[in-house]
Amino acid sequence: MVHSYLANARETRAVLERHGFSFKHRLGQNFLINDDVIGRILGLAELDDSDVVYEIGPGIGTLTVAMLPHVRAVVAVEADKTLPPVLADTCARDGEKLVLVQGDALRVTAEGLTTVAGKSPTKLVSNLPYQVAATVILGTLQHMASVRRLVVMVQAEVADRIAATPGTKEYGAYTAKLALWGRVTGRFEVGPGNFMPPPHVDSAVVRIDRIESPAADPEGVSLAIDAAFAQRRKTIRNSMAARGYHKDVLDQAFAAAGIDPRTRAETLCTADFVRLHEALDAPGFGSRDFSDNLKR
Repeated sequence: MVHSYLANARETRAVLERHGFSFKHRLGQNFLINDDVIGRILGLAELDDSDVVYEIGPGIGTLTVAMLPHVRAVVAVEADKTLPPVLADTCARDGEKLVLVQGDALRVTAEGLTTVAGKSPTKLVSNLPYQVAATVILGTLQHMASVRRLVVMVQAEVADRIAATPGTKEYGAYTAKLALWGRVTGRFEVGPGNFMPPPHVDSAVVRIDRIESPAADPEGVSLAIDAAFAQRRKTIRNSMAARGYHKDVLDQAFAAAGIDPRTRAETLCTADFVRLHEALDAPGFGSRDFSDNLKR
């Protein structure tokens, strides 16, 4: 079964030549040419005809054409101004389901996508431009509540950060914050030879399913996580103090949360940070007004 007629070197090259396309390395353009990889992405995404898929960087439409027959709509955001006519050509068969937004994915809002599509996006499925991938993933989880699943191609080291566990070198503030909104439920590797031109890095596809946040105030927990990881070589107490928290307030909160203040942030899981934030935010700690925790 062929998922995308574009997912091979011959057809990709023909489309690029027909439209006189030149690669723009600043946009991280590497086009997928393996239809088996497309099939595995579709398998993880589990698309249905109620889905409005948010796609970033559709390129010539290799993944797009594979998704369009299965969904209500694909809302694709493309930064390259030369690609809309290419997409109009390659996606003509199901073109009525494609909504193309010209612009920067880092500036896209949930409201904007909903307005152009007529319905809120339900899934993010993309071969993401690597330079913005980590930011887009976390931002989508934080600010697009209608998106319940993300299936994204990223640089392998970013996938490692996404799925890292406490105590490993890949684990950091990004991992701890992502776990406030999502959980990794699938992954497979994709080598450079599956792209035109081949990138200089290994890639991976990860699936992240939205979860009910373990925190009542995930944004507040995120701020605590950033402070805890601000100076990785320091203890969590000293790192957070360097970011403006009073040490006496911290000591009370660590005791209430059952956290050793001498530990380092990378040894703590997201649930630990949730407890710490709840302790800092409890009546009597003064941190409901954050300025009370700052050194004067």
